[in-house]
Amino acid sequence: MKYNLFNCAFFFLLMLNINTTNAQKTADQKWWKEAVFYQIYMPSYADSNGDGYGDFKGMTQKLDYLQNLGIKGIWLTPFLKSPKVDNGYDVADYYEIDPTYGNKADFDTFLNEAHKRNIKVIIDMVFNHTSTDSKWFQESRKSEDNPYRDYYIWKDEPNNWESFFGGTAWEKDNLTNQYYYHKFDKRMADLNWSNPKVVAEIQNVLRFWLDAGVDGFRLDVINFLTTNGITQDNPMKDGKQDHINDIDQEGVKNAMKIIKSTVNEYDNRFIVGEIGSDKIEVLKQYQSQDLLDVVFNFNFGSIKEFSTQRIFDELQSMEKNMSNYPTLFFGSHDMPRMIDRLANGNVNKATALTALILTAKGVPFIYYGEEIGMHNITAKNIDEMVDIQGRTHYKLAIENGKNDTEALLEGNEHNRDKSRSPMQWNANSFAGFSKEKTWIKINSDYKKTNVAVLENQKNSILNSYKKLIALRNKEKVLQYGTYDNLEPSKDQISFTRSFKGEKITVIINFGLKKEIQIPKNSKILMGSKTLKSNSFIVYKN
Repeated sequence: MKYNLFNCAFFFLLMLNINTTNAQKTADQKWWKEAVFYQIYMPSYADSNGDGYGDFKGMTQKLDYLQNLGIKGIWLTPFLKSPKVDNGYDVADYYEIDPTYGNKADFDTFLNEAHKRNIKVIIDMVFNHTSTDSKWFQESRKSEDNPYRDYYIWKDEPNNWESFFGGTAWEKDNLTNQYYYHKFDKRMADLNWSNPKVVAEIQNVLRFWLDAGVDGFRLDVINFLTTNGITQDNPMKDGKQDHINDIDQEGVKNAMKIIKSTVNEYDNRFIVGEIGSDKIEVLKQYQSQDLLDVVFNFNFGSIKEFSTQRIFDELQSMEKNMSNYPTLFFGSHDMPRMIDRLANGNVNKATALTALILTAKGVPFIYYGEEIGMHNITAKNIDEMVDIQGRTHYKLAIENGKNDTEALLEGNEHNRDKSRSPMQWNANSFAGFSKEKTWIKINSDYKKTNVAVLENQKNSILNSYKKLIALRNKEKVLQYGTYDNLEPSKDQISFTRSFKGEKITVIINFGLKKEIQIPKNSKILMGSKTLKSNSFIVYKN
């Protein structure tokens, strides 16, 4: 009897340990840690009806291309009903798809077809503000006792807070002679997150899209939420306003916890947050089990000019400070194209940088067109400039007495159109993006820089992307491996990652040509022991 009891107890403890191990494995291994994400800027990917804007039907037709590329996750920029002052980041209705992009049936088809190809889809959500065209705001401005009045922030007198786009963050509304707060454009009014009704509305929005089947969200400027109301003026520092009162308010984390708990009502979902800060100490506060799964680190992603040491320092900083996985990216809709900003137009250098984000520890995000080496566009006159941020800076420059040439230069400095030109599919008219027109100009290099041409070039940047993504998709070490070492040397970054007894080493050389020695019996997965300038080697130890 004792023997049987002992065996029972031993068996129970064994099963408890197995279940605990399995639970830990389930907690650690997430689909989003295994995925290479691809950001699609909605207006610019594929136009199916000739109106000059990308749409869901057009994107659905390109899903086979993305599957062949090896993409496992898509991030869609906003597609909800909007006057498009800021290309959809000014939402007028959280429940209605903008007719420019199609309808709910088109979205459902796109989502279902993506899921058939084992591609997850996360969607951009803007909860900091709505368009002033929103029903909520239109009701809010009618009177001071309107039920929607406190959905937004109204004051008799403004403080000194500035708009992110330039100028004051306050606009007087003549209906009630009060000012409303707008952290961005005056047609984008900030929501009042200290109002429980607003919080409940946002929870309903989240559930609506989760019920529709989306796999998660990218949350826009999520630390800008006004949760504690309008406090004192921001101080001035070195001639500029120091944003210590209008960003990262005390209640922001609680708002994120509510968002996360709402999303957690559904299984296997993912949240990535855009945090407006260049301080790793701030970023790491928002990445945790009850806040955001991951955050975008723009210290790494938006480096203005190439520096091997700077890139290494940011990798090391993320490893030291981020409790969960960091994000790895060099491009997005808010910054110039990676190949121009960091690689000076050099395709090999752009490929080497891509090898870094696809083999280092973290969740990689590829911006559409990077895989074919798309370049920046530049506005030659104000009529070619679409971006509200660039146009605002142009207008402010004119108001400050600058001539048109000077104002255009300043506008282009802040202009985000650079990386938003239509995807270049082939050498046909309108680059195969559309059959009739485009909402923004196409880069003039589209006849040689396009998918159709590069697919047929064995060593093209596109085929290098495919190989690198396939390697990451195959090797669990590149998805889950920890760093055994992470080392810089002159113009070189190297690291070894290990997972369940396997090790993979990556050496990326941005300097002069060199020969390297690798351990005996190592298997080269990609690259060569002859490391040319702007090349790399990946080998399994």
